[in-house]
Amino acid sequence: MQSNQTETLLQVEHLKKYFPVGKNFFGKRQVLKAVDDVSFSIARGETLGMVGESGCGKTTVGRTIIRLYNATGGKVIFRGKNIFDLNKKEIKPIRRKMQMIFQDPYASLNPRMTVGDIVGEPLDIYGLAKGRERRERVNYLLEMVGLNKEHASRFPHEFSGGQRQRIGIARALAVEPEFIVCDEPISALDVSIQAQVINMMEELQEEMGLTYLFIAHDLSMVKHISDRIAVMYLGRLVELAEGNELYNRPLHPYTQALLSAVPIPDPVIEEKRQRIILEGDVPSPLNPPGGCNFRTRCTRAVAVCGEESPELREIDGGHWVACHLI
Repeated sequence: MQSNQTETLLQVEHLKKYFPVGKNFFGKRQVLKAVDDVSFSIARGETLGMVGESGCGKTTVGRTIIRLYNATGGKVIFRGKNIFDLNKKEIKPIRRKMQMIFQDPYASLNPRMTVGDIVGEPLDIYGLAKGRERRERVNYLLEMVGLNKEHASRFPHEFSGGQRQRIGIARALAVEPEFIVCDEPISALDVSIQAQVINMMEELQEEMGLTYLFIAHDLSMVKHISDRIAVMYLGRLVELAEGNELYNRPLHPYTQALLSAVPIPDPVIEEKRQRIILEGDVPSPLNPPGGCNFRTRCTRAVAVCGEESPELREIDGGHWVACHLI
């Protein structure tokens, strides 16, 4: 699943992450397949958006990529190395180049640390700056994300949600990363603040040459910031395409249903268009349906959908779909 851009920064191959969850009533060990054979690439300077319903495995993909979770299988190749093969000493310089912005700005900041210590901690871990140089670097990072140096002596509880998320972004930028996993970085913020944070992230990307994996459930915001968009359902990728291509020509039935739920600001168009309502609940990842994961909610499912799991294949020019009917 290569992007159209030239240099690939991150290559994910057949990524799997299963969680053991004990035994069922009959004593059989159960495994939750949070991520099940996911492959994609991200080019340097690109933003890949990742969308899907809650519980589809988006966050687990992000956390496994940067090794907050140990993978069950697959590879993540960054700078030509499979990071799953690296030991604790070897992974440390790689971790500096791969950072994460967490979803909850309330839970991701230590309430007992000042903002200056939160943003400066990565500098301490990697020995990048001390004393006066460290203070100047922290002040520079705070100003970069729209705060000021006086904020360095305050604690997280003294800030609004949007300001806390800016602190989290400053912390991620402290070690000058190349790749950042943005795990729903605006979902906990007021709508009025979301656009400010997104615009800031785009400006920082252009200024610093950053590469993003942008995980979200807000499809309109994902379209705004992403070059390409990957759609997940029950631990698997079902569609991957350039942003405008996906919105103008969604091919997978699940993608079509997701996009039909996105409001359109034109009331005339909004009133006339047809929404696709998915029936039933998302199957449990503890016991996913055989064949195509989506077949239990798909109105077009045929016999082969229950027999074989569809492969993600390229339909044309960078548009990938996992569906037997396409």
